Amino acid sequence: MSIRSSWIVITLALLVGLSWGDNKQTQTTSGPTPITEGGRIAIIRALNGELVFIRKPFPMGTKGIVIKPDGSQVPDGQDLQEALAINGPAAMPGDRARITNLILKKNMIIFEINGGPLRKKKWYQRIEVGGMGGSTPVAPQANELAKGSFVAVQFDKFIPQITPEQLKLRLAGVFDFSAHSSFEAYVNTLPPKAKQAIKDHKVLVGMDRQMVTYSLGRPERKIREKQGDIPYEEWIYGAPPQEVKFVRFVGDEVTRLEIMQVDGEKVVRTAKEVDLNTGKEEAQAKPAAPAQAPTLRRPGEKPGDVGVPIGSTAPPQSQPKLPRPDIGDPSSGQPPPDMGGSQPFPR
Repeated sequence: MSIRSSWIVITLALLVGLSWGDNKQTQTTSGPTPITEGGRIAIIRALNGELVFIRKPFPMGTKGIVIKPDGSQVPDGQDLQEALAINGPAAMPGDRARITNLILKKNMIIFEINGGPLRKKKWYQRIEVGGMGGSTPVAPQANELAKGSFVAVQFDKFIPQITPEQLKLRLAGVFDFSAHSSFEAYVNTLPPKAKQAIKDHKVLVGMDRQMVTYSLGRPERKIREKQGDIPYEEWIYGAPPQEVKFVRFVGDEVTRLEIMQVDGEKVVRTAKEVDLNTGKEEAQAKPAAPAQAPTLRRPGEKPGDVGVPIGSTAPPQSQPKLPRPDIGDPSSGQPPPDMGGSQPFPR
């Protein structure tokens, strides 16, 4: 091989090595990169102070909602209901809320709504006047509790370079940025069957009070009664000779719908037509059977039966009636014996 050919081979090898190194560097740097300062500013400008509609109930206080990197939300299901029962709701589906603060941490973006989970002081509440007896705040301190909440969007290791529109998609499960009214935002959270029924102004068995109100409005009359030991509330819409609807609630759920039509026909529906807990565990604990009073009787024995010896297989027999000595045996036909009742007892 000539010297010229050797130089050509060496040059080609160097070119191939450089090309492979560039490809390797491109592959390693093609993953997500940390967010830049410009990206942080763009998110704060686009979302801080934004008005949104709520799609999921928010518990009040420090028990907010966390969106995991895989898209799951905690708390959810029964855990969320317990947090709402303990802390109370800060916002419910369909409510309008404002993003009042936006905090970017290492691998998390926190969106505070309606003032956030902690009560913040005004600037003038931080001013104090000091003297020999100590310092006194100029403005009175408010004792009101915070009524807001928050949602935290988590990432794997760091906040990647993400646009405001991409972040809105991550928040689509809790915030509705596209709705123009609370009605539209609330209806979008419902199952398709219930959503269509509300648009058609109909009531389905299984709806709750809020859904019936959105569908038919506020009732003209309300009646509270009891069926056995179960209290219920009936909402009445309409008056004769027009169509009249009787919507019965047990708790917060429609259990019976009765419609008196104009032609006199009555329509009654009690079967569940919409299930708001679809996909969730519906098994409920059955009521325990009432405990029986303790007894020494064996199975099958009745009051008055004579027990049988232990180990015997004979069935229990009824206790025979013994004749009383003062009246004798009525079946014998003999007079009772003289017990000497006319003589005094010896002393």
